[in-house]
Amino acid sequence: MKKEKFLDPNLKNKSKTVENKIQLFNHQGTMLPLPTEIEISESGTCNRTCSFCPRSATDFVDKKDFISNLLHEKMCVELKELNYKGTIRYSGFVEPMLDKNIFNLISMVRRYLPESNIEMVTNGDPLNLKRLNKLFESGLNKILISSYDGKEESQILEDLCISANLKKEQYIVRHRYYSEEQDFGITLSNRSGLMTNAEFKIDALKEPLKKPCYIPSYTFFLDYQGDVLMCPHDWGKKVILGDLNKEKLLDIWFSKKFMKIRKMLNKSNRNFKPCNVCDVDGTLMGQKNSQYFNPNL
Repeated sequence: MKKEKFLDPNLKNKSKTVENKIQLFNHQGTMLPLPTEIEISESGTCNRTCSFCPRSATDFVDKKDFISNLLHEKMCVELKELNYKGTIRYSGFVEPMLDKNIFNLISMVRRYLPESNIEMVTNGDPLNLKRLNKLFESGLNKILISSYDGKEESQILEDLCISANLKKEQYIVRHRYYSEEQDFGITLSNRSGLMTNAEFKIDALKEPLKKPCYIPSYTFFLDYQGDVLMCPHDWGKKVILGDLNKEKLLDIWFSKKFMKIRKMLNKSNRNFKPCNVCDVDGTLMGQKNSQYFNPNL
């Protein structure tokens, strides 16, 4: 009997946010959604090498480089012109709290985009009360802390958030310390085929999934170098859709290449790299967003 995949219980709330916060833009006479989420992988480094992460592979290269203020501000300026009200999330393939400039980055977003929702995903290792308070003083709305070392650590992180007087809606401590049989408490994936060399090996698919993927219809994924990727699962950077250093965010979002990929994925066509080897269920959220791009489906 095939084991059922663990599904993060927070996905339901995230799904509601994605589909209830759609912001439309008149693109060449058609009302289409802006990205509901802009996810920023603002460095190339993390302090952990979890077994279920591509970083546990011996050939994975950790880079202690960080996003520049110039690139980050360019993004903010362009989003301000759109009166952007969606989510800016510092997460990606890295640990955001290793960036000493993270407080300034958050302050910059809050200054340019006062109505945006700013989130961070962290493993909690670099957190203390002073830093946690400073994050929210800088303009953070919500912190998602992944606890990997057991119930005791989870309670310490809960107590830390309580000590900072955070409201329940301002933080989530995610239990990522479950057994292998329980998928470690995360929604596991093969990270677009990059988990074949990881400590906890997950094979690349031999045949593409025959189901849609809505992720590129609601997510704009930016890495610290300015590369815009198709989705947060493309750790190998197989599909780079633009360079924000040289191009406008809106031009990349509505580019022919991005639009073609959305159309293919919304029609359950995953016959291109890296989607052909990816096992991610891209239908957990974003269907409403995708329907604007493909109204006849």
